[in-house]
Amino acid sequence: MIGLTSAIELASATPRIVLASASPRRRELLAQAGVMFHVQAADIDETRRAGEAPEAFVLRLAEEKARAVSALCKNETVLGADTVVVVDGEILGKPADAADARRMLQMLAGRVHQVLTGIAVVRGEHCLTAVETTQVTFHAIGEEELTRYIASDEPMDKAGAYGIQGYAARWIPRIEGDYNNVVGLPIARTVALLSDVS
Repeated sequence: MIGLTSAIELASATPRIVLASASPRRRELLAQAGVMFHVQAADIDETRRAGEAPEAFVLRLAEEKARAVSALCKNETVLGADTVVVVDGEILGKPADAADARRMLQMLAGRVHQVLTGIAVVRGEHCLTAVETTQVTFHAIGEEELTRYIASDEPMDKAGAYGIQGYAARWIPRIEGDYNNVVGLPIARTVALLSDVS
């Protein structure tokens, strides 16, 4: 078990940052990793451009979020991130309603898909970016169970209409890559970027 002094020393090894996201999952992951931060959510247009590849899309949004907040928080290190689920080249963001959540989950059921997170760390004129990709395998999902899940409202604020850390974990027999990336932020990759920009 880490003592108080050791925990403070560990936290001080990573610079205090501004998180340009209102995601509770990203806040939890950063806190668990000992990253000191405060939140200043970015307000940007998140519309995908025509022909924009998923990797380019998440990178652009992450950087736009970080730069927008950096303009307000001068001389601070700002972290922007964006996560999407991709299947057959189609980006699945947060569902618009229950019918949209059902459509997404039916697309994912019994198949392998990708979760992509774009990360951008901005400090002054410096900007470092990365994309983390995780392969996620889903079991088939019965209609009755799917209906119950959608009625729970759990899928409504999550890319691809599911959270790996919630009820949907029972449908995921394996992943290839970073688990935290599927939750919403690849911590190891993020901390490496933060260290490189400081």
